[in-house]
Amino acid sequence: MAFPPNFLDEVRSRVSLVGVIGRRVRLVKKGREHLGLCPFHNEKSPSFTVNEDKGFYHCFGCGAHGDVITFEMQTHHLSFPEAVERLAAEAGIEVPVQAPEERQKARQAASLYDVMDKACAFFEQQLRAASGRTGLDYLRGRGLDDQTIGRFRLGMSPDSRTALKSFLLRHEIPEALAIEAGLLILPEEGGGRDSYDRFRGRVMFPITDRRGRVIAFGGRTLGDGQPKYLNSPETPLFHKGSVLYGLAQAREAAAEMGTVIVCEGYMDVIALSRAGFGHAVAPLGTAVTEQQIQLLWRMAAEPIICLDGDAAGQRAAAKAALRALPLLTPGYSLRFAHVPTPEDPDSLIRAKGPDAMRQVLDQADPLSEVLWRQELASHAVDTPERRAALERDLMEMVATIADKTVQDQYRQHFRSRLWETFRPQAAFKPRSGFAGAGRGDAKRGRGHRLVDRGADGRLPGAGRPPTLTPAWLSQERRLLLLVVQHPALLEEVAERLGLLRFGDSDLDKLRQEALKHLDGWGNLDSEGVQRHLRSCGFSEILDRLLEARAHDQGAHIKPDAPVEAVRALWEEAYKLYTEKDLTAELHSATQRAAENMSDETFGYLSALWSTKIRGDGV
Repeated sequence: MAFPPNFLDEVRSRVSLVGVIGRRVRLVKKGREHLGLCPFHNEKSPSFTVNEDKGFYHCFGCGAHGDVITFEMQTHHLSFPEAVERLAAEAGIEVPVQAPEERQKARQAASLYDVMDKACAFFEQQLRAASGRTGLDYLRGRGLDDQTIGRFRLGMSPDSRTALKSFLLRHEIPEALAIEAGLLILPEEGGGRDSYDRFRGRVMFPITDRRGRVIAFGGRTLGDGQPKYLNSPETPLFHKGSVLYGLAQAREAAAEMGTVIVCEGYMDVIALSRAGFGHAVAPLGTAVTEQQIQLLWRMAAEPIICLDGDAAGQRAAAKAALRALPLLTPGYSLRFAHVPTPEDPDSLIRAKGPDAMRQVLDQADPLSEVLWRQELASHAVDTPERRAALERDLMEMVATIADKTVQDQYRQHFRSRLWETFRPQAAFKPRSGFAGAGRGDAKRGRGHRLVDRGADGRLPGAGRPPTLTPAWLSQERRLLLLVVQHPALLEEVAERLGLLRFGDSDLDKLRQEALKHLDGWGNLDSEGVQRHLRSCGFSEILDRLLEARAHDQGAHIKPDAPVEAVRALWEEAYKLYTEKDLTAELHSATQRAAENMSDETFGYLSALWSTKIRGDGV
């Protein structure tokens, strides 16, 4: 069975060679390649290399060589059609049915590359001709030199309806083939009307595939004509949503830099390349598609989305962020750089130089930060109900992530951000001189104003380890024992546990380890949690904790005890533990008030007593 060449190219581009081989071979990245033990012969030292960029593997020991289709054939003992169909199914590509007329069309499509290359050469020639002077002046005015113009094969389409058509006919290119390539337009109404050139009077930007073959064009008008930019239509070679402008030129630089920049337009890519950022590409239009994101991840684990600073560019960045979410896997994400309005990368470089652009890229935000800002900006958060709506929408968004590990990490991250942003803003912290309660406060309510939290927002005593006493150490042990013995409790108490800092450094490390696995603990029983802690090197600390249980009846409760009973024990331990600072501060404030009973000291002392009374439930 024969397959169209463009279909086979799509299969090769959509399926990761490293991913397929990595299922059978443990690969280690070495520079631009991956290295492992050859699956085709027995060897002790790795001589099997995989080059994702070039799309092939090679063994220097046995000489095995091929692409992703060849590897699938050899490792699974498949025929060529079977291997192609298997990989196409994995990539979600429909296998074309090859009727005789379709095979003829496939052979015809193979020659489209020649047609496009001839058209590109024609446009390049026209740029240097007298009729192309306006186009050359435009490019020179944008700061492009001959080397850059040649590297990107820029050209000019004559302002004529038949210039390209006549050129192709002279070179024995059938008119029908030129129409299929998108170079000529045949009027739909027919009536014997002739075809004519699609691009006229425009600066021409060739669009290539990853191998550098011309598959389409973009043309920029130099006058007031519309549209300002005109792209080739969809053809057997060109599918706009799965192509990136400048990809062939950027591959080497992206491999060297370890990242790739996604900007908005042709001139941004070229300007970045001239300024030393050769790892830049652009979608054909502002929307970054799922297929383009997958292409980007084959070049770098965290591409930088750097679209224009205007509203349209930022909307496109927001869409890219949402489209990336379902595709995320461990280690692969996006970052977002923000060009100051009204600049774009091209204008910023021309105005302020490469260093300004480098600074923008260095300050790129992670995907999680962009998603958080988007959701926060689109919600009113002035009431508990509205904050609940924000939390619901965030969690629904997180649920779209297919990879469970990444989904869990995002859920934990956003819960943390919600707590940090909306946690209560009052707590107990003395201020020197009792400046927290002014005369007016004392006269209006004497004790209804509480001093503010510290800059880190921690609860009483959270900013410093307590001075340990047997009673306080007992509460630290009890707080941890209860969540180890009853893991489902952790999620409920995690926010408060996270704001404490234990005086026993070993217990504090165990507390931090528990909080790292907030989402996972709820699915384990106590024995599973203990196995996890021991695997992480906490065996000695855990043994001490469990040994202390025998001497602490308040922390010993049956595994099947009602959750209400477990919660009550934890709340009691938390209350006793956090009240220690309040009691100490009351003692200190009482002594100071005895020495100088002013309105300010009395107001502050009243506030402390009011808080203790409420906490005691009086």
